[in-house]
Amino acid sequence: MPASTEPATILVSGKVHDHVVARIDEAFRLIHIERPDPSLLSPQDIAAVRGISAFGGIDAAFIDAFPNLEIIANFGVGYDSVDAAHAGAKGVMVTNTPDVLTEEVADLTVALLLATLREVPKAEAWLRQGKWVSEGNYRFSPLSLRGRHIGIFGLGRIGLAVAKRLEAFGVSIAYHNRRPAEGVTYSYHPTLKGLAAAVDTLICIAPGGAATEKAINAGILGALGPEGVLINTGRGSTVDEAALAAALRDGTIAAAGLDVFADEPNVPQALLEAPNTVLLPHVASASVATRRAMADLCVDNLVSWFGERRALTPVPETAHVKAK
Repeated sequence: MPASTEPATILVSGKVHDHVVARIDEAFRLIHIERPDPSLLSPQDIAAVRGISAFGGIDAAFIDAFPNLEIIANFGVGYDSVDAAHAGAKGVMVTNTPDVLTEEVADLTVALLLATLREVPKAEAWLRQGKWVSEGNYRFSPLSLRGRHIGIFGLGRIGLAVAKRLEAFGVSIAYHNRRPAEGVTYSYHPTLKGLAAAVDTLICIAPGGAATEKAINAGILGALGPEGVLINTGRGSTVDEAALAAALRDGTIAAAGLDVFADEPNVPQALLEAPNTVLLPHVASASVATRRAMADLCVDNLVSWFGERRALTPVPETAHVKAK
């Protein structure tokens, strides 16, 4: 579509960072709907929409509803809830927000690992509840980072940043990806089960989607073993949560630290009740600075697409898409 002097119409679907909305409203014609439902729009607005910004929830039917759609700017590095393959087939660009959250998520992943191993939340609660005074010292933590063997499921940008941090702790590091990563010396395991059997700590930073759904199941947890610890800051869908709850209850593994869940914000009651868990409400990238940087990159993709006719951070499924 040739450039126009009129600002492009951008649809914001659902709840998105306020900075995204403010910048879109300043640079484009903004339409905001509370959920991805074309019936909330007039036929005129549907025809006018050339871009969508959303925090996931964009399926094939929603994409097909907009005849003049050119780009979907996803807020977040993960985009498994956007049908990017369908968008690519339709000639619609999809972008995400990589890199700007890598360091923040890596920091939180290591923090969650330490909190889980050393029972940091329970130790703090012991102090706050006055038990240090009334009952004495908090118990020695059964688990430690000392001497652990770390396995990383998903050695992408964030996984590599986590590995670099963990090197400083003197632990051994191995990983599983679909294929070996270039330029790293960590031990590679071609199967996830092989990785789990070789380590006692499994950190999941794998992307979501059908290929990884419930990849961490009862068999993987059994291979991890009774001293095993699972940390997940990737996607909740990668873990069979019922199998994890059973493994925690039965002593199949020792503990788990989770920042993501399959049906957020709903957390299975069995995990809430498990005493050997540390559970966080999906906060790995949730600092003011990082979320604002994500918001800027999300909108910068729209600005670049409609100004320079190119995307800054296209996802692989739509890297071939060219502006019309």
